This record gives sequence, C-alpha cells and structure tokens, in this order.
Amino acid sequence: MLENFLENTQELSKNNEPFAIAMVVRREAPSSGKTGDKAVINKFGELAGWIGGGCVKSIIIKEAEDAMKSGKPRLVKIGNALPAAKQEGVIEYKMTCHSEGTVEIYIEPVLPAPHLLVMGNSAIARALIKSGRTAGYRVTAVAPDAKPGSFEKVDELITQLNLQQVKTNNASFIVVATQGEQDETALEQALSKPAAYVGFVSSRKKKAQVLAYLEQSGLDKKKVERIHSPAGIDINAKTPEQVAISILAEIIQVQNSLPGAAGFTKYDETREEAGKPKFYINPVCGVPVDIKNPKHVIDYKGELVYFCCDGCKVKFEADPKKYMEKDKA
Repeated sequence: MLENFLENTQELSKNNEPFAIAMVVRREAPSSGKTGDKAVINKFGELAGWIGGGCVKSIIIKEAEDAMKSGKPRLVKIGNALPAAKQEGVIEYKMTCHSEGTVEIYIEPVLPAPHLLVMGNSAIARALIKSGRTAGYRVTAVAPDAKPGSFEKVDELITQLNLQQVKTNNASFIVVATQGEQDETALEQALSKPAAYVGFVSSRKKKAQVLAYLEQSGLDKKKVERIHSPAGIDINAKTPEQVAISILAEIIQVQNSLPGAAGFTKYDETREEAGKPKFYINPVCGVPVDIKNPKHVIDYKGELVYFCCDGCKVKFEADPKKYMEKDKA
C-alpha cells in the first residue's frame, strides 16, 4: 500500500502534474477509514489509495480539487454527529447517507514548480535562466545548436527553435530573448503555445518593427497584443543580470495575479479532455458524483440529477424545487 502510494506521488511529480495527498488523521468508529490511511488524488479527480468509501471518497475528491485550485491545504471533518458550533479552520460535512462514525482528513496540495521557458542564447537569456532557477522555476531553454553546458542547470533543453514538443499551460511564462536571431520565428512559436505571459526582449523601436511584421504576416492582432515588450519592469537596468531581474519581477507580478494556484486546470474540464467520466454535483449535499457510477438518477423536468446515496435521493424527492433552485443559485 505504502509502496503504491510512493510510486504514484513520484510519477506525478516526475511528470510535473498537480496532485493532492489526503490522510486520515482522526477517526471515530465505525468509520471505514482508519487513522493513517492515505490516498493521492490527481488532476482528473482520480483517487488512488484508501481514506474511506461512499460519500467520504466523493467529498475528498471535491475538496482535493479546491485545495489544488487555491494551493492551500485543509482539514475536512465528515460525520453524522458534528459539533453545533463550527470549528475554526475545519471544513465540515454532515453525512447524508447511512454511514456512521466520523473521520477527519488532512488534504495537502502538491503543485508543480512554475514553468519558465526562455528562447535564445543571449547574455540576458542566460542570466534569466540562472535567476529563474534561483527563484524556484522549472526552466526550459530553447536555443538552436545549444550545447548541454550552454546554460546553467536547465530542466529541459531544446536545440531547435520549435516548441511543438514542449508542454506549456495557461500558467507558463515565455520570454523571447533571441535579440536579433530569428526574433519573428521565435515569437510566432511562443504565441502558438498556451501561456500566462509572453515577453520579448527588445528596444521600443525593434518591438514596433517586429510586431508590425507579425501582423502583416497574418498573425492575429489579439495574439500579438499579448506580447510584453520591452519585457520587464522599468528599473533602468544596465547589465544582463539587472535586465533579467526586471523581467522576473514582471513575471512574478503576473503570476501572483493569476486566479487560484498557477498550473492547475479544473478537473472536470481536464477529465473531459482525457475522455474520463465527468462529475455531477449532487444538489443535496454538494458532493461530486461520477455520472457513470451514481447510486441513483432521477429525471427532474428533463434534467438528469445524480445522487451519491439513498439519503440524498429521499431528501430531494421530498422537495426537489428547493434543491434545484439552491443549486442554480
């Protein structure tokens, strides 16, 4: 069990995938989850391990998604007999199914390091890569004919000006620091990838010329307008190292303005992309239900409503309008 748990976390970390670790830290019998039980939840909402079955599993999948989105850990308490007064720092779920006992589960999100992609082999590119590594970024260097020793400790080295095989997401940061060496090609490649930031190291005069060329070549104007140029915050930088610091400062500014935790994609969207079954939020208890494996399904005015347990179905049938209006609100 522990071996499988470690293998899962190592594999996800190796692939730079976000995940969450859930562990039972307290239990009141007869809950099926025991103290010390643990599980890993990936970005698809798939749970490997054991922290309890039924509603507990579904609740933890939901809270793991929220933890990964926010980047913040949480303590979740699930049971039939919850205290009347809400406990500070504890997310409480009153069990609606017939399970007994109580479990407290700690969820810790594990997010990949933010991704910095630097194009070019200029002095500024090398300084930015060094600064990015120091600041905790996972760095990809892209430079034609670059050698393994051209850059200091990069995570990924691409020796062609082609990003087709490079994985980026909406929280990646791309900087074109080619400085006269195929600037237009590098920018076209950068703008073809999902990213939170695309920066171009240039003078204002060079920027105007290159961006005008890109628009004349038929590149979408909205895409071209995404380019930050001259890249970096104006600190009157003089040396490559100072320019790199100004660029990194601008990237950090953008990163800290992103909604939620950088690099995490909502698992429902990601699951659909991967052909995985989608979740439906149970309108009674707010627990996600796998639409391919629900406990009950009711057709309410042409809409299929999915339930995780008998208790939720019975409550819904007693007053369906109440729950459907609450859900839409």
